[in-house]
Amino acid sequence: MSVSVLSFTHDTTAEELKRVSDEFENASPEAILRWAGEEFGPDIAVATGFGAEGCVLIAMLSGIGAGARIFYLDTDLLFPETYALRDRLEARYGVRFERRATRVSLSDQAVEYGERLWERQPDLCCRLRKVEPLKEMLTGLQAWVTAIRREQSPARANIDLVERDDRFGLIKINPLATWSTSDVWDYIAKHDVPHNPLHDHGYPSIGCAPCTTPVQIGEDSRAGRWRGTSKTECGLHPAGKEKLKDVEGPGSTA
Repeated sequence: MSVSVLSFTHDTTAEELKRVSDEFENASPEAILRWAGEEFGPDIAVATGFGAEGCVLIAMLSGIGAGARIFYLDTDLLFPETYALRDRLEARYGVRFERRATRVSLSDQAVEYGERLWERQPDLCCRLRKVEPLKEMLTGLQAWVTAIRREQSPARANIDLVERDDRFGLIKINPLATWSTSDVWDYIAKHDVPHNPLHDHGYPSIGCAPCTTPVQIGEDSRAGRWRGTSKTECGLHPAGKEKLKDVEGPGSTA
């Protein structure tokens, strides 16, 4: 498809980004991924948490031969099934995932902040183990690709396909923004895409093992994340169009 030529800089206006995003509103995710690779070259990376949507993006990238950098944030608290899925995807698609993680071990974190920080201060735990490694990963890049969708939560309902990520200072591309849950699972079934078996056991959204529980019928798909708290996002994606305020903690969202 033809897209308006736009040289992305820090001076690119919100209106210009919105115009490009609107042109992609009816485009396929593959078309958006091809454009992103051509536009940003080596200065773009794809983030995955190995959810169903992330697996779809990995399959698509393999199909179009994008050769993109794909990274994941390893909190050292992921489910065993998630690590096993990582290995299956590498074997299936011939990709090599870049692991990004905090330099703070779980034992050191416990010494400094106390045991099971995720139960007492989940925002701080996410900042230490997710947000700070992401900031380090994105430094020097022009853009990053995520697998988030508008349908996933009210906080994501207004995301654009192409938008400025003010929090991390680069362009954010969401190729699956317009897709429904059915679109995701139809693609997985049609292309036999490997996915986390936990999805088949009541886990529509999968994060760290201590902070993720199954979801009951009728609950929001992200109700199992940080259950019993008001927390709904780990801090990688701002709530709505507003930047989340960084959580300040000793020694310094998640």
